[in-house]
Amino acid sequence: MRYDFGSDNTAGMAPAAIQALIEANDGYARAYGADDVTARAADQIRRRLDADAEIRFVFSGTAANAIALSMLAWPHEAVLAHHAAHVCTDETGAPGFFGQGVGLIGLPGFSGKIEPVALRAALDEPEVGHRQPPAALSLTQSTEYGTVYTEEELRHLIEPVKLKGYGVHLDGARLANAAAAGFDLTQIARLGVDILVFGGAKAGANCAEAIVMFDKTLARRVDNRLKQAGQTASKTRFLAAPFLGLLETNAWEDGAAHANLMAQRLADGVVAGTSFALAHPVEANAVFVRMPPRAHQRLNELGWACYRFDDGSVRFVCSWATQEEAVDELLAAMVTL
Repeated sequence: MRYDFGSDNTAGMAPAAIQALIEANDGYARAYGADDVTARAADQIRRRLDADAEIRFVFSGTAANAIALSMLAWPHEAVLAHHAAHVCTDETGAPGFFGQGVGLIGLPGFSGKIEPVALRAALDEPEVGHRQPPAALSLTQSTEYGTVYTEEELRHLIEPVKLKGYGVHLDGARLANAAAAGFDLTQIARLGVDILVFGGAKAGANCAEAIVMFDKTLARRVDNRLKQAGQTASKTRFLAAPFLGLLETNAWEDGAAHANLMAQRLADGVVAGTSFALAHPVEANAVFVRMPPRAHQRLNELGWACYRFDDGSVRFVCSWATQEEAVDELLAAMVTL
């Protein structure tokens, strides 16, 4: 493998995250999140969001999303989400597992963004005793197709949901990339999001994410819930420290901005120098390319890891560690296909 563009998960930890982990390892600290490192990391997140919130650090984005959704819907209810959202396609039924039966209702929309008309139609469906009615909305920022919702787009989706009295979850696995693209993090709580997953792993941390509860009533017995789910770290500082390092040094934002820049470099090169076409707008750190199966296979054979997404396009994801030389070499390889 020459370079892995399959996911931003394939990159290692950013230097700032590693350094913070080393520093957190010095001496002793209180267990189960009662330490100074965890408190400081949580404060850094609150500062980014300009909001008071309860924050907990967990081991994975799947657990964070699934537990968050279990807080917003009863087992006989369902969550509305884009049909390509991670919760619908890549979490092996975890929302239903943690939610003891919570269902998912997939909605259409171009490039990973939920179509408002489709959302309103789902909200207007009559409730009957034979299927799970919606109780919450799950949004993804940036989306699975690398697009970024504007504040206005989010408002048009969130307002009708809140008018129904339903909850709102935001999957921010790539929230850093959305922020680097210009999305204002301080608007998340003000738009009415109840619970946010603040991404760490894809931004240069280890396998760690933060659950941010703007609605503090959701935090009732949250530590019991996390313990039962196997998501309570006795040495929580080792989940929180990479966040602290990334946020205190601004590497969280800077790494995402670099990843976005590399994605744009790749996209520009695809359009200008190859016979392939882009499948979706490039607004964050992912590039989707319309590519015949044989060309994709040949690219993999040459050592360039990338994979075909569920819409048929081939996805290339850049990270904080992506190098310009790698992008240019990939483009040179694509020219020969």
